[in-house]
Amino acid sequence: MATARLDYVAPWWTYWLHNFPHFNFSFQPIDNTFKPEEASYQQSLIFLACVGAVGLVLSLLVLTVHLICLCCCCKDMDEDSKRPETCCVTWVAIITGLIMCSAVGVGFYGNSETNDGVYQLTYSLHNANHTLGGINNLVAGTLGNAETGLKRHLERLDEIFSTSADYLKTLRFMQLMIANVVRELTALPDISKANVDLAAIADQTAFVEYYRWLNYLLLLILDLVICLAMCLGMAKQSRWLLITIMTFVALSLILSWATLGASTATAVGTSDFCVSPDKFIVNQTKDFLSADVAHYYLFCSPNLPNPFQQSLTICQRSLTTMQLQIQGLLQFSVPFFPTAERDLLGIQRLLNSTEFSVHQLTALLDCRGLHKDYLDSLMGVCYDGVEGLLYLSLFSLLAACALSGMLCAVFRVWTLMASRDKEYDDIDEEDPFNPDARRMSYNPRRSNVHSFCSYTSSLGSVASLHPPPNPTTAPPEYMNQSMLFGGSPRYENVPLIGRGSPPPSYSPSMRTTYLSMTDAQIRHFGTDFQV
Repeated sequence: MATARLDYVAPWWTYWLHNFPHFNFSFQPIDNTFKPEEASYQQSLIFLACVGAVGLVLSLLVLTVHLICLCCCCKDMDEDSKRPETCCVTWVAIITGLIMCSAVGVGFYGNSETNDGVYQLTYSLHNANHTLGGINNLVAGTLGNAETGLKRHLERLDEIFSTSADYLKTLRFMQLMIANVVRELTALPDISKANVDLAAIADQTAFVEYYRWLNYLLLLILDLVICLAMCLGMAKQSRWLLITIMTFVALSLILSWATLGASTATAVGTSDFCVSPDKFIVNQTKDFLSADVAHYYLFCSPNLPNPFQQSLTICQRSLTTMQLQIQGLLQFSVPFFPTAERDLLGIQRLLNSTEFSVHQLTALLDCRGLHKDYLDSLMGVCYDGVEGLLYLSLFSLLAACALSGMLCAVFRVWTLMASRDKEYDDIDEEDPFNPDARRMSYNPRRSNVHSFCSYTSSLGSVASLHPPPNPTTAPPEYMNQSMLFGGSPRYENVPLIGRGSPPPSYSPSMRTTYLSMTDAQIRHFGTDFQV
C-alpha cells in the first residue's frame, strides 16, 4: 500500500466532470465522492439530468416566441421582398442540415466508443468471474479430497494397522497434516460472493448496454431521416409532409434533450467513480474481503505481501510431508500388511491431485491475473466509456440546436406558403390577366362566333354570300382596319376578342369611329363590337 499504482491514471476529462457542482434537491452542495447508495448523491445526479429538461423548456420558449413573431409580423410583401426571405430560409435549412449531419457523425462515433468501453468492462468482468469461479472450484475440490477421500482411506488403514503402534502413530501424524490443510483452505477468504456479484453485474450491464446502443442507433437514424425529409418537404412545399416533419422534429427534439440530461448525469457519475475507484471497491467488499486482500488485488505492488502465501505454503508442506509418509508405508508396511496397499495407493493418488490443485490455486490467487482484468475494466469504462458519453452529449446538444433551427425554418416556410395562398385567393376572378378567369371565360359554344380578325381573314368566303357594294374601289383589308380605327400606329389595329388575350388599347378616334358605325357596317361586321 506504500507504493502507488502507476498502471492506471484517470484521464483529464474524468477530473473535469468530477469537479462539476453536485447539488441535492434543496440546492445545497454535497460531496462529489461516488456513493450511489446514498439518497443525496442520487439527487445530485438527478439534478444534473434535469439540465436536459431546462434546455427543452428554453428551446420550446424560443420556438414559441419565434412563432408568435411570425404570426404577428407577417405582412403582405411583393416579390422583391419575398425573394431575400426565401433565400434566408434556404440558407437556414442548409446550415441546420449540415449541423445535423455533423451531429449524427459525432453520435455514431460516441455510440461506438461507449459500446466498446462497456464491452471491455463486461469482458473483463467475465474473465474475473471465471478466475474467481476456478478458485472456488479448486478450494471446494481440495477440501472434498482432504475431508472425504483421505479420511476414508485413513480410517480403513487404522483398522488394518491396529496391531502396529508405529504405523498407527504415522497415521495420526497424517491426520494432523490433513487437518492443517483443511484449516488453511477454510481460512482462505470466501470469494464466492464476489463471484456471484461479478456475474450479475456483467449480465445486467450487457443487457442495459444493448438497449442503450439500440435506442441511440434508432435516434441517429431518425435524425437522418428527418434531415432528408425536411429537404424534400421544402423542395416540394407539401403541407402534409411539412406537418409530418414538424411532428417528428418535435419528438426528436424532446428525445435529444432527454438523452443530453441522461448522458451528462451518467458521465459525471462514472467520472466520480473513475477518479477514486479503489476506495469504492474496498467499501463494497469489506463484508467478505479484508482490506489487505482488497489492496493486494487493486494495487498488485511488489511491496505488498501476498495474504495467501502463508496458508498456501502450509498446505504444500503438509502435502509433501504426507507424500513422504505414504512412500515409507508403501515400502515397509505392505510386506507385512498386503491389504493396506490398495488404501495407501488411493491416498497417494489423492495427494497427487490435491497437490496439483494447490499449485493451480496458487497461480489463480496471484494478483496479476485479477489485477489485469481490473485495469482493463477501468480502461474501458473511464477512457472509452466516458469519452463516448461526452461525444453523445455533444451530439444531443448539436442535434437539439439543429432541430430547433429546422422548426424555425419549417414555420417560416409554412407562413410563406400561407402568404402565397392568400395572394392567390385575393386575385379577382374577373381579372382578364388571371389565367383561371381566362379559362373560365372560354365557352366552347361561342367558338363559332366570328371575331373581327376571323371575319377579315375569311373575307373571301363572306364576300361570296354578300358581295361588297363597290368591289372595284374596296381597299385592302389592312387599309380598311387602319382607316376604321384612325390609322394611329401607337394603338393596335386588330381587336383580339374571343382569343383569351389582354384587351387592346383603343384610341379616342377608334372608339368614336366604332360608335359611329352605320347599320350596313354593323351588318357587315356582325355584333362582335356592340356594347
